[in-house]
Amino acid sequence: MFFDDDEEEYGGEERLVRSTKGEFDAEENVLRPKTLEAYVGQSKVKENLKVYMDAAKKRGEVLEHVLLYGAPGLGKTTLAHIIANEMGGQLKLTSAPAIERSGDLAAILTNLNEGDVLFIDEIHRLNHSVEEILYSAMEDYALDIIVGKGPSARNIRFTLKKFTLIGATTRAGMISNPLRDRFGINCRLDMYTPAELKEIVLRSARALEIEIDDGAAGEISCRSRGTPRIANRLLKRVRDFSEMRGSKRITLDDARFALAKMEVDELGLDEVDRAYLRAMIEKFDGRPVGLDTLAATISEDAGTIEDVYEPYLLQLGFIARTPRGRIVLRGGYEHLGYKMSDRQREQISMFDKDIKNDG
Repeated sequence: MFFDDDEEEYGGEERLVRSTKGEFDAEENVLRPKTLEAYVGQSKVKENLKVYMDAAKKRGEVLEHVLLYGAPGLGKTTLAHIIANEMGGQLKLTSAPAIERSGDLAAILTNLNEGDVLFIDEIHRLNHSVEEILYSAMEDYALDIIVGKGPSARNIRFTLKKFTLIGATTRAGMISNPLRDRFGINCRLDMYTPAELKEIVLRSARALEIEIDDGAAGEISCRSRGTPRIANRLLKRVRDFSEMRGSKRITLDDARFALAKMEVDELGLDEVDRAYLRAMIEKFDGRPVGLDTLAATISEDAGTIEDVYEPYLLQLGFIARTPRGRIVLRGGYEHLGYKMSDRQREQISMFDKDIKNDG
């Protein structure tokens, strides 16, 4: 029931630049910072968390429950490790789909010690009956269990040791209002800048004893889709290519060669992203496409498209979600080298008018 890391798996083929976790990586713990000071990026979140944790320690209390939300791979699990470490508690990790019954949650909660931190990944996927039991655990540090059925049913309350719940989600809008309201601290994690990712690549290279040039680290960071997890993954794969080329140090040429072999372009798009854009341009002539139709066209799960592929393409301004469906914007055409037809220009003009009217 407990896991050593967050499992944010989606269907489809494994992608090198996906921001979801794959198989357990023994090197992951080596790369994970242990303190807020060593954590790169998310400056506002770090500053606020430090205040909250220092204040809680000064009062001799446990930290209030924390909700972390943002795209996969931005460091939610790492922050949970840091919070547990800074607060002096043990970290217990699980995921919402693994908690199938109320008894599963009860077993977890009753085994927590004073000051422990419970991390629930993808908390928006909690079973409704399990979620209701969690309310009293979060508010009153108590567990209410109904024993029996009908007239003979009775309520039994178990007192829990005070703990901190950290919920992580990629889809904050799907968390119910009663559950969201019980989190005292809400932290939104943003995409990282190339400069921050470069610092992470250089730090990870030192931790893995990899020699790398500054330019090579910059090249990897620019193709990492604003996501530390992808940056670390690309670093390790570039290392493989570099070693097989006989290089003792990763150079800019080594990095570019490896990334080209992996079909990761200068903006971090891979073949799956390009297939997504080509499908809308070629098969639908730039017309708005529904999510389910698009998923069937490229043989991919609709949830994977929405959660994994689209956020970065939206950030780049390559696509837009309209009331009529998804469309490719000018940047997407230009990046793939397509010349827009009159129909495609018309679709983008209609989108621009809709945006202007909404404004």
